[in-house]
Amino acid sequence: MVLWWLTDDPTLATEIKDRLDHEPDVYVSPATIWEVALKQSIGKLDKPADLPERIRDSGFRHLNINAEHALVAERLPLIHRDPFDRMLIAQAQVERLTLVTRDAEIPKYDVETLAV
Repeated sequence: MVLWWLTDDPTLATEIKDRLDHEPDVYVSPATIWEVALKQSIGKLDKPADLPERIRDSGFRHLNINAEHALVAERLPLIHRDPFDRMLIAQAQVERLTLVTRDAEIPKYDVETLAV
């Protein structure tokens, strides 16, 4: 979500962008920053070299990963195998947050989602 917001992705609906611009409790996980940095390092993502730093500095609140998040992520059903997405799901479950996503597999978990 933050990646689409930062890059002004035209497929991000205006109402979602406005909500992200004005909602005070939007969080970004270090898992997102790590995934972006990893994808850049292996050539799967080439948008600005400082993209991980831009995400970090986006103004969204940081939701650090803790032991409870790790335990919940490890115990999730194997509907989705992406470890980054599994961590985001676990964080959303533990913290009772809504996960903004385009991934059709994520709503199969017991987590509130906002589809974009």
